[in-house]
Amino acid sequence: MAHETRIKVRGYHLDLFGHVNNARYLEFLEEARWNCFEDSGALPQFLQSGLGLAVVNINIDYARPATMGETLVIETGVKSIGNRSAVIHQRVLLDGSDTLIAQADVTFVVFDTRANKAVVLEGPLKEAMELIQAKSA
Repeated sequence: MAHETRIKVRGYHLDLFGHVNNARYLEFLEEARWNCFEDSGALPQFLQSGLGLAVVNINIDYARPATMGETLVIETGVKSIGNRSAVIHQRVLLDGSDTLIAQADVTFVVFDTRANKAVVLEGPLKEAMELIQAKSA
């Protein structure tokens, strides 16, 4: 089962058309990714490692507008793991239904903040990613 994060749509999320602005979905997706890593238990060790996850591509498909007062469920799972990168798949659903609001594939590389370069995805970080992937299968 994919990790789930709930977000209630507030007035400040909306654009002039009365629905969630497309740029806000980036924030919703990021919040859900942080929650997923935090809930996996790997976040403290990861933050101390000097590594970062640098997003290099986001592909979002919008299916239906979300409006004020609705609660969204963001499902987050690891889609694939490569040598230096991984892809996280996220779906935004209307809470309590199968109604798809949006879905995204987020590709990131593992970045060594001290060496200022991308590095191999290995060790405890890779193990954490594999655990998240197994739970979302």
